[in-house]
Amino acid sequence: MVIPALKACLVYFVIYVIETNLLSWQTLTRPIVLGPIVGLVLGDIKTGIILGASLESIFMGVSAVGGALPSDWATSTVIVVSYAILTGQNAEAGLALAIPIGTIVVSLGAIWTPVTSGLAPHWEKLAAEGKTRKLFNQTFLQFVVQALWSTVLMFFAIAYGVEGLSAFMATLPAWVMTGLGAASSLMIGIGISILTSMIWSPKVGVFFFLGFVMAKSMGLSTIAIAIIGIVIAVAIFMQDKDVIDLKNSLGKGSQSSKEGEGGFFA
Repeated sequence: MVIPALKACLVYFVIYVIETNLLSWQTLTRPIVLGPIVGLVLGDIKTGIILGASLESIFMGVSAVGGALPSDWATSTVIVVSYAILTGQNAEAGLALAIPIGTIVVSLGAIWTPVTSGLAPHWEKLAAEGKTRKLFNQTFLQFVVQALWSTVLMFFAIAYGVEGLSAFMATLPAWVMTGLGAASSLMIGIGISILTSMIWSPKVGVFFFLGFVMAKSMGLSTIAIAIIGIVIAVAIFMQDKDVIDLKNSLGKGSQSSKEGEGGFFA
């Protein structure tokens, strides 16, 4: 377990440092991106893709309020994907553990917050004195140490906790495992519901019910529905663009006619 744990944690550490300090691309640590990468490193990209997409459905509606996350999706993704691949457990059991693991990691990560808060006055002084190089080096080092802190916790969780967790899951009766599977499916629905509540409007609601009818009544696959949705989105975009272009051309024509009349009567 130690070598796979090192591989998974190295992926997390590199992506965290690159995403935070070099690219500033927040989607790099999203489950739908991180899951397949961890699966590829551990030799089972299919499970990584499945779990990454499922975890993304759970966490897509989760947002940071005031910089505080209710659950760490990046750490949850690495641990859950590693757990499912290394132990051979089904995806449902891993998904049911995602929220508790992410919540625990966020709670432990809060220990590091007072350290960065205590260093803030020092960094402000460096900025006021114009010592930008020293400020950059120290803040970059802080990000690396913060990533290393999470990585070490993750390593011990995967290297020494996965086997114990697997043994514990094996002792659970069948009805508990069935309940975990149902809970994991329910969490995916909750994640999609949270996201839908943010963007809901009568115009969007029409497409929601259309997708439901396509899936249940017509039996279309998710990929087929997604392709139809893309086609509809492109058609609406092109139609709206034509309307905007027409309004702009009419506005320019009206403006030029007013200027011509003003010049004639001047």
